[in-house]
Amino acid sequence: MKMELKQISTIAVILITVELLFTACTTNPNKAKDIETKMENTAEVGGDTSLGVKDGYMVVQKKVMMNEELRKLQYDVYELEDRVYGNRKYGSLGLYGVLRECRLQLSDTKNGGDGKLKWTEPIDRVTEKEEEFKIGLDEEKKLVGVSEEFLADRIKRFKGYKTVLDKRQDEYEEKVAICKAELKSKQN
Repeated sequence: MKMELKQISTIAVILITVELLFTACTTNPNKAKDIETKMENTAEVGGDTSLGVKDGYMVVQKKVMMNEELRKLQYDVYELEDRVYGNRKYGSLGLYGVLRECRLQLSDTKNGGDGKLKWTEPIDRVTEKEEEFKIGLDEEKKLVGVSEEFLADRIKRFKGYKTVLDKRQDEYEEKVAICKAELKSKQN
């Protein structure tokens, strides 16, 4: 009897381990999954959104091409970072530069300042614009540089950048408004 229980528990442990391995493999967010997008009685709502019947249920389905979604997210993040910190290439100051200029005017003796620039926190860019490339020969024997990243990881990283930059934009807009109000009061 004890031997049978031991064998049953060993088999149970093996089965659970195998099931966990299969479950772990199927939940990998970087594995491409087949997604059924076909619907009946469809009508376009606009752009990438349509209305229809799927498995007997009325659904609204938004289907996007991930290359376009990633491109848009990256563009939005880089644009937001330039709005916050400026862009040397195009000579824009960004909110950070506007704040620095305002604090410089506040420190001017003409405006009642002591001539010393008030401290402004250092620029802390969020994105990593320079990528690491593996350099070598591709299948056609051409010299190439390649960087790879899982799509889900890149989307998560850029959504994180966007969250941080949205918060910083709000902070710098408030700091600029405070500085401009203080400068205006000293100029009157």
